[in-house]
Amino acid sequence: MLFVISGPSGVGKTTITHALLDTFDAVFSVSVTTRECTKVEKQGEDYRFVTEAEFVQMRDSGRLLEHAHVFDHYYGTPRQPVEEAMAAGKLVILEIDVQGAIQIRESRPDAFMIFILPPTEEALLARLRDRSREPEEVIQRRFREATSEMKLARESGAYDVYVVNDDLDKAIEAVCKAVGDEMGRRQRDASD
Repeated sequence: MLFVISGPSGVGKTTITHALLDTFDAVFSVSVTTRECTKVEKQGEDYRFVTEAEFVQMRDSGRLLEHAHVFDHYYGTPRQPVEEAMAAGKLVILEIDVQGAIQIRESRPDAFMIFILPPTEEALLARLRDRSREPEEVIQRRFREATSEMKLARESGAYDVYVVNDDLDKAIEAVCKAVGDEMGRRQRDASD
């Protein structure tokens, strides 16, 4: 099954994704990006960091399932590893933004998609500030982008489930349950 998880920066989707990987026999799809690698990230584990020319070549040759331009950088999902993992019967997790999710919904209507929401916009702004990673002007830009992303997620109709992360443990439980229920439903449908 192809599973997409999205949500604005600071909403906890990476933590939830790690919980899914611990719960299910799943494969995390490593996205490619043109942005710089941070000190805590590892090449090929968190992202594959590529040049803009490499990214454009991958996009133009059809080697990406989806791609987006976010915060002045390109992001995309390499097609081949996803298709290979799915052919092997794995749950494949894509942690991508709304632009990419809409593309996945169009090309793979069978994908299961969850959007993670903050309890309030004020709580999201506080979470972005609490990360202490960026100056205030960047935080404000991320916050503006997050509010428009949440609006687009709701209006797009791309997502099957919305989970509010007001308590991380409960949000993890809700996402794991939704994914497990969907996998069970698909297994039952396949055996009928």
